[in-house]
Amino acid sequence: MQVWKPVCLATVSFPMLLWAQTANTHFDGTWTTNMACDASEYMPAYKWTFVSTIANGAFHGQHGEEGGPGYLIIDGPVNPDGSAKLHAKGTVQKGKAGLVTQMKGNKYDYYIEAKFTDTSGTGKRDEGAGILGRPCSFQFTKQGDSTAPATAQPAAQLPTQ
Repeated sequence: MQVWKPVCLATVSFPMLLWAQTANTHFDGTWTTNMACDASEYMPAYKWTFVSTIANGAFHGQHGEEGGPGYLIIDGPVNPDGSAKLHAKGTVQKGKAGLVTQMKGNKYDYYIEAKFTDTSGTGKRDEGAGILGRPCSFQFTKQGDSTAPATAQPAAQLPTQ
């Protein structure tokens, strides 16, 4: 009798565990990220476009070279319903940064509230109390299905002698 309890529990739990592992891959793929930030007292307005990915429910995007001027990295989990709180951090590209950013060595960070659908998404920078942040908006567009298996190429024929 005692053997049936673990077997029944495993039979019921296994499909739920399998669903939980695959449920958060719905948004996986390559995404184009369009970012636009308004001008502030210290910095001009700008727009950037760069490639990002979602893999196993985790968003990752990068603009520029790590640590260089204009470097930005965005990371964070995307929930099964498409909602996401992403963390952005980077280095000021040019211009005169605000006092707090100057104290941080021209580095900055903030959060982005985002929402993804099957093929697109939007996001907005968390501006805090409006003292340190400026409005930035994000548009995400999913690229074509890159998970399709590659077509096998025929082997090259060597000339016969």
